[in-house]
Amino acid sequence: MDARLSPHGKTASRVGAARVGIGGPVGSGKTALIERLIPAFAARGVSLAIVTNDLVTAEDAERIRRSGLIDPARVAAVEAGACPHTVIREDPTLNIAAADELEARFPDAELILIESGGDNLASTFSLDLVDWWMFVIDVAGGDDIPRKNGPGVLKCDLLVVNKTDLAPYVGVDLPRMEAEATAARGGRPIVLTNCRKAEGIEAIADKILSAVLFR
Repeated sequence: MDARLSPHGKTASRVGAARVGIGGPVGSGKTALIERLIPAFAARGVSLAIVTNDLVTAEDAERIRRSGLIDPARVAAVEAGACPHTVIREDPTLNIAAADELEARFPDAELILIESGGDNLASTFSLDLVDWWMFVIDVAGGDDIPRKNGPGVLKCDLLVVNKTDLAPYVGVDLPRMEAEATAARGGRPIVLTNCRKAEGIEAIADKILSAVLFR
């Protein structure tokens, strides 16, 4: 595959499968989002591989392998062993190596999703690791999250506000939360999702298809 123009305006020195990061706090629904995206990408004819991060286990990777949604061999696990953001930002070599190995084993792969371990609102991805990244928050974490101006919320290419179905039960004004997130991000993309019912998943898949795979 030829070198391509990255979404950030630079020609990527690495060639091969595009790499998309998925970050966000513990319990925000990153793994559930991946489980919904797998069939969405399959329906679009996208060949996929996945890297998951956990501190000292392979729990998320095993969950996806057992799901029956994807060939288990296409799912790799990275144990961060420290702060989750270390292996996606300061020193992403473990994740780069895992993605490189998946590409070597599956040369048909067009897209590799890299799921960060659960982290805080300051979590961001190194662009040495990914071409494009999203940050997942959930309404149960509080509707004040967008007002906290965390780097994850502000700098990501796509903000995902998940678990919208919980808003009535946790006292969250969802339209206000969406408006405040839009204002904080200066109008950059936001998608509201309910992974339990697959709401918003098609919109995310289409954004990645357009912005990352240029299709």
